[in-house]
Amino acid sequence: MENENIIIKKFPDGTEILQFKRLLEFPNIKHGYTLRKNNINVQVRNADESPLIDSYKKVGALFNLDYRNIVKPHQTHTDRIEIVNNTNEEFNEVDGLITNKKDICLCTTSADCTSLLFYDYKNQVIANVHSGWRGTLQRIGEKTVEKLKNECKCNAENIICCISPCIQKCHFEVDEDVMQMFKNEFESMCKIDKFIFKGRVADGKQKYNIDTTILNKMMLQEEGLLEENIIDSGLCTVCNSELFHSHRVDKEKSGRNGAFVLLIKNTTI
Repeated sequence: MENENIIIKKFPDGTEILQFKRLLEFPNIKHGYTLRKNNINVQVRNADESPLIDSYKKVGALFNLDYRNIVKPHQTHTDRIEIVNNTNEEFNEVDGLITNKKDICLCTTSADCTSLLFYDYKNQVIANVHSGWRGTLQRIGEKTVEKLKNECKCNAENIICCISPCIQKCHFEVDEDVMQMFKNEFESMCKIDKFIFKGRVADGKQKYNIDTTILNKMMLQEEGLLEENIIDSGLCTVCNSELFHSHRVDKEKSGRNGAFVLLIKNTTI
């Protein structure tokens, strides 16, 4: 599964997480994307939070971090991004978090949606954004960069963005109504044949495949990110559902993958 952009790191306890080679170049940042094989499932079920806490404790142990320093928003496919100043804040109907505080771990969860991990290596600012297809339509990645520039004094050329495993165009199949939404939103940015592909016919209806990854890349570049600073995992969660939780595969039984990123106070680990 490893490629030019990612590795799978195995910890002494046997836990494995996906990491981006580019972010590993910087000693004062930690990050990871969880795999389903480790029984890490960052999802609350039936109002019982104990499995979630267990998963947070596992991740905290990997990062030498108190799990209570993990901050996760209540994601509802919005375009809202908030700045985190302490671990006691609650973020409802929020899908993106930003911080420049050390030892606050930002978390987003997904099961086919995209997590975008941002890092300004000059200003030491991080962001973690959940960009499902609805978030992509609302340009949440683009809006995150705008907020980083306007409120955190970041320069776009110093921002790295890593794109997590997500549903790729091979499996993101939609009907005419969703296709039209993407067409209307993005046809002014580029030719539609770059991100919309005519697919199969099922039950007499024409299907279409959408490439949300290329859309996120183009939006980030329009905001000034350098092409070499946009790092794509290149992995489809549906194609690799034995490795990642996938809602398209597991439906209502699906768990959630976790994307984590934090700035650390020391660089000895």
